[in-house]
Amino acid sequence: MRTRPIQHTPAHRPYGRVAFPLALLGCTGLLATGPATSAAAHPAAHTAAVIPVSTAQQLKDALATAGPGDTISLADGTYRGNFKTTRAGSPASPITLTGSAKAVLTAGGGYGLHLNGAGDWRLRGFTVTGGQKGIVMDAANGVHIDGVTVQGLTMEGVHWRKSSANGSIKNSTIRNTGTDGRGMGEGIYVGSAGGTSDKSDHILIQNNTLGPGIGGENIDVKEGTTGTRIIGNTFDGSGLTGTHYDDSWVDIKGNDVLVENNVGQRTTNDGYQTHEVQPGWGCRTTFRGNKSDLSGSTGPDRYAIHVTHYDAQRCPTTVTSSNTVTGGRGLTNPGIPVRD
Repeated sequence: MRTRPIQHTPAHRPYGRVAFPLALLGCTGLLATGPATSAAAHPAAHTAAVIPVSTAQQLKDALATAGPGDTISLADGTYRGNFKTTRAGSPASPITLTGSAKAVLTAGGGYGLHLNGAGDWRLRGFTVTGGQKGIVMDAANGVHIDGVTVQGLTMEGVHWRKSSANGSIKNSTIRNTGTDGRGMGEGIYVGSAGGTSDKSDHILIQNNTLGPGIGGENIDVKEGTTGTRIIGNTFDGSGLTGTHYDDSWVDIKGNDVLVENNVGQRTTNDGYQTHEVQPGWGCRTTFRGNKSDLSGSTGPDRYAIHVTHYDAQRCPTTVTSSNTVTGGRGLTNPGIPVRD
């Protein structure tokens, strides 16, 4: 529960000295005396609370007022609307939004859940559907997503942008995005296109199921971002449209990316691609332990790992022999060394 400022009732008027009830002192048999001090001079510290919600309005109210350490608990049901927050937690006391997969945020357009400058959140368990984009972080560091379902969107599922760093998404399911067919339906989108000012760095993407029906790359890592880790995910590229060159599960244009122990199937062309769309970006990606099934791929390249720009000194990429491929034309394109 939350604490409230002390009210000056007749029994507690501030004269030259003030006596507080014993219960407020937290001790027995002692009275506190001293100069009068108003409650406004010492506002009550925020005490973490569990905030149960069961309606869309209650959810909007909770998102507008939550403080560090609070937990917003969603009852099962449908929450219609666009939900947003500008409230930030702290690294030591994040704010949590949690519910089961039967707690469904349903947008008629726009964003399902928008964290705008709202860092240090934990998003757990619930479902986001409808609208353009599912979960969007803008200038929101330390947002960690676990066990959510994001589906049925006209654009991308989960997007870190405007230098939202040090976040993660784990154990989640993303499917049926980009449903309007414009090729703007990436499952997970890190950063922004068209420049290198978006430093959405150090995003962990782990143990998620992406696809079917994702109308862009399952994961798109943009130029300007550094340190994305893509580990232990399952990819299904059956929704690739070919619009805006989406013809692989993962497209990497950022630096120092780790791609490890993922499994992919059903793609129109390649499994993974790296691109240098801005000078000095799309470099130093490491691929290891990935299993790629390119059966049925009909694209012009058909490599498990297609490194489109490679320079051993200036822009290296590491591909290890622990990666495997079924179908297609091979593990990686000619000229790319494969290391033990």
